[in-house]
Amino acid sequence: MAKSSVSDGDPVMVAKATELKKELQRLVTLIVDDDVDDDGENIDRATRALFALKDLKCKRPVSLKLQRSLSCPEEFRCPLSNELMRDPVIVASGQTYDRPFIQRWFEAGHRTCPRTQQVLSHTLLIPNLLIRGMISQWCKSQGVQLPDPVQYSNEDGLTEADRDHLLSLLEKMSSTQSDQKESARELRLLTKRMPSFRALFGASLDAIPQLLNPLLQSRSQSEIHPDLQEDIITTLLNLSIHDNNKKFVAETPMVVPLLMDALKSGTIETRSNAAAALFTLSALDSNKALIGKSGALKHLIDLLEEGHPEAMKDVASAIFNLCISHENKATAVRDGAVRVILKKIMNRVHIDELLAILAMLSSSPKATEEMGELGAVSCLLSIMRESNCARNKENCVAILHAICFSDRTKWKEMREEEHNYRTISQVAQNGTSRAKRKASAILERLNRFVNLTHTA
Repeated sequence: MAKSSVSDGDPVMVAKATELKKELQRLVTLIVDDDVDDDGENIDRATRALFALKDLKCKRPVSLKLQRSLSCPEEFRCPLSNELMRDPVIVASGQTYDRPFIQRWFEAGHRTCPRTQQVLSHTLLIPNLLIRGMISQWCKSQGVQLPDPVQYSNEDGLTEADRDHLLSLLEKMSSTQSDQKESARELRLLTKRMPSFRALFGASLDAIPQLLNPLLQSRSQSEIHPDLQEDIITTLLNLSIHDNNKKFVAETPMVVPLLMDALKSGTIETRSNAAAALFTLSALDSNKALIGKSGALKHLIDLLEEGHPEAMKDVASAIFNLCISHENKATAVRDGAVRVILKKIMNRVHIDELLAILAMLSSSPKATEEMGELGAVSCLLSIMRESNCARNKENCVAILHAICFSDRTKWKEMREEEHNYRTISQVAQNGTSRAKRKASAILERLNRFVNLTHTA
């Protein structure tokens, strides 16, 4: 029985095999030509052509491997993948790419055109129907089936209609107050419910300024409807949750100043959400510095001092995150954080969060001096006696350690506490590893003080 060959197939396959043989012959000639210095690419092409020819000989279906083997026109290849484009789209620079590859480029945090390096005004992708039609015609002539672009649709499930809807809502933010309120409410809901919509919102450089337009028209908050301000600030919060948005949201002019305005006025939910937005944005070190230099810490401390129960946790979280930066720590101490926080702790308000902040600030000599003057030692020792929380005891003893090693006048008070209740010894025996180290160091210092006193 004769071997089956490609000639047993249809005429299209016969023509394709003939074309591949000619292409292979041409490539081999180039490879063996002594005048060619760099034939690595031609060898790769020849190898692919051989595999494609083998597929045809074995009557395998024409696949993407064959598509890549074909010497398709250069304008049909994606500049990123160097492969035949399956879903060509146009970016803001006018260049065309295959959708899945340019999407990965944007998802990696790039906001430039890969080919021209031009900074893009937005990252919306527009289908290039002309090129797709030309590729489709070429594939038909080559006997290759082009995959349906639906297979390569945006992974987040958003459609062009979703993008158009976003643009429509943003345009209304420059319309009447009624339109602004309606659009802001919908943007708030969409960015809350759909993580993919947060990413879409970040695809345009103009989106944030358009969102903020009602607030930018007048910085006088008395002229801004409270519900409108709340919806806009909450939308900013929702957007800042998306990791890829954090940098450009914070760096958009007027975002941080408007969040600071919201900390001072508006509904309590507006003020709380403004603090929460600063907290999420401060996850990036560069944003910590930017927010710290803006003066936002002073407004956060003021809001903390007011003590609204609904806002306390968000405010404390924002202050803690910002104070991880050494520069912001000094700013917080200068802006009165120690006094405000210690007063809240003495009143047993949000002890967990505020003790953590105070422990962080205790690395500042100015902060520990102020703590000593404000009666922190007796307060912290009483919390250590009362609390069953290991983390709170650890923070208390860390602060006491800083005070002990900077202010000798507090040794007597600590020694008396230890004599009456053995408060520090108990932590040295049963605390966390860090608490044990700090407590042991305090006891050693206090014992040396006693020995020196006896010797004297």
